[in-house]
Amino acid sequence: MTGHIEPMVGRYVHVAIDGEMHRIYFEESGAGIPLVCLHTAGSDGRQWRHLLADEEFSKQFRIIAFDMPWHGKSNPPASWTGEEYRLTTARYTATIRAFCRALGLEKPVVMGCSIGGRIVLNLAIDHAREFRALIGLEAADFQAPWYDTSWLHRPDVHGGEVCAALVSGLIAPQSPDVSRRETLWAYMQGGPGIFKGDLYFYRVDGDLRGRVGKIDTGLCPLYLLTGEYDFSCSPEDTRRTAASIDGASVTIMEQLGHFPMSENPGQFRRYIAPVLSEILKQSTISTKQGAHV
Repeated sequence: MTGHIEPMVGRYVHVAIDGEMHRIYFEESGAGIPLVCLHTAGSDGRQWRHLLADEEFSKQFRIIAFDMPWHGKSNPPASWTGEEYRLTTARYTATIRAFCRALGLEKPVVMGCSIGGRIVLNLAIDHAREFRALIGLEAADFQAPWYDTSWLHRPDVHGGEVCAALVSGLIAPQSPDVSRRETLWAYMQGGPGIFKGDLYFYRVDGDLRGRVGKIDTGLCPLYLLTGEYDFSCSPEDTRRTAASIDGASVTIMEQLGHFPMSENPGQFRRYIAPVLSEILKQSTISTKQGAHV
């Protein structure tokens, strides 16, 4: 055999979300601590392919990336009849929790980027005991909108191209051209109005100002990592948010923008490796302490 086969395997799981079944596509690799990865607004789980293919990480972690309903290979639910898609905090939270239950994941780590980073904060506020650790990439309690979402779903505008154009400036200048193009390609393929619907959560429904102070990192460690070139969720946004959370870990990632895991996977690895190592270490300590009780 001359072809190189990557280690991740893709499957579908049927998940009940708010009483309705959804057919959700996910890819996974490795074994060990479950690590669930959440993609950005308007994109899909392909953003995590480099992490899924990382042989070193997969020795200790069961890495899982799923496409949210309406995204990638996950269709809308059968009841959808074409009405406008709008992601809400409650729906997003329910989807993540239902997916983890459907796969029988015991205290998984959840890592999300952008809208995934925002929802990680909500998981820390309301459901911290369900998770081993939470990692927010490009995460803050709120960002003032800098875009006009009406352009993202118009009959006279190519939705995919305008979505990719909108986010293109969020990629750091040091990112390899091939990775830049791949990151934007997923945006060009998004469903009509889906990026706009995700941004309803990001700019309206998911405002967590005044709530993040409730996060108890003693119940669940929280790691926040933001690229220095991200002007959507700027380093200042992340630092401001973390200032209200006792014990939150903050790292500003050099030479990275809003899509660290896909725009420059090698550079991102430098920053996520110590975080995963710390989670593994703490998990090992907890297991040993539990064995002695």
